[in-house]
Amino acid sequence: MSERTTVTVRVPAKVNVQLAVGAARPDGFHDLANVFLAVSLFDEVTATVAGELTVTCAGPDADQVPLDRTNLAARAAEILAARAGIDPAVHLHIAKNIPVAGGMAGGSADGAAALLACDTLWGLGTPRAELLGICAELGSDVPFSLVGGAALGTGRGELLTPVDAGAFHWVFAVADGGLSTPAVFREFDRLTAGTRIPEPQASPALLAALASGDPDALAATLANGLQEAALSLRPQLAATLDAGTGAGALAALVSGSGPTTAFLVRDAEAAAKVAAALDASGTCRATRVASSPAPGATVLPS
Repeated sequence: MSERTTVTVRVPAKVNVQLAVGAARPDGFHDLANVFLAVSLFDEVTATVAGELTVTCAGPDADQVPLDRTNLAARAAEILAARAGIDPAVHLHIAKNIPVAGGMAGGSADGAAALLACDTLWGLGTPRAELLGICAELGSDVPFSLVGGAALGTGRGELLTPVDAGAFHWVFAVADGGLSTPAVFREFDRLTAGTRIPEPQASPALLAALASGDPDALAATLANGLQEAALSLRPQLAATLDAGTGAGALAALVSGSGPTTAFLVRDAEAAAKVAAALDASGTCRATRVASSPAPGATVLPS
């Protein structure tokens, strides 16, 4: 055990600049080519020595965050404690800033943050590869939340290869309510039934654009294979996408499984303009401005 009684970890949201989706596998998952980019919207998870495992949450939409053992932060603490043969006696507090159920991996981020916070609090020194294995056990997006930066995720998204990324500016429009990721994949399966779905592959043009830092090149290559399914379930998102591009965004797409929508813009000035137009459009609940890439889960100084 370490001598610290509290540890805080900051962890980023993500946007998928490419999400290529393969056919459903026998286990129900889909093979993906998932180009993740971490953005500067962060949750913070604080782990504090306690008598038992508890979870609290504060921030936008905190009332939508489960505080029981289904929360990925709680599950991360349980799995790590079980491997170490110790009791998960910890209080986890989530300072929530990433949109909830918004396709930006907020729950996954909290799982990765709690894992690193507990590992540090308990002085376990778990090897990075083992932490990534626990992340993959928690969920497909959790490993990237630990790693951050930019990466290609294959398999169901959990097998990561780092990729180069220049600096980009983004606006995110937060929708009313969430979208269930499993429901979006089910809709994808329905919409593609009877068609041949190619093996998902990362786009060389997109990877080159991402590395170049050229927003025009990246705008021309953004792609989300789940967007049609998300729009089928939430048709009103089309108006949000149109409002952002009409205000000058270089490109727009649904973030992951949605319903948050992402807008690539040229610079910070353009981000402010697009965010203001989206706020005034009445097509979204709130906007967030961010940049990328951002670091993965990071222990903050105590």
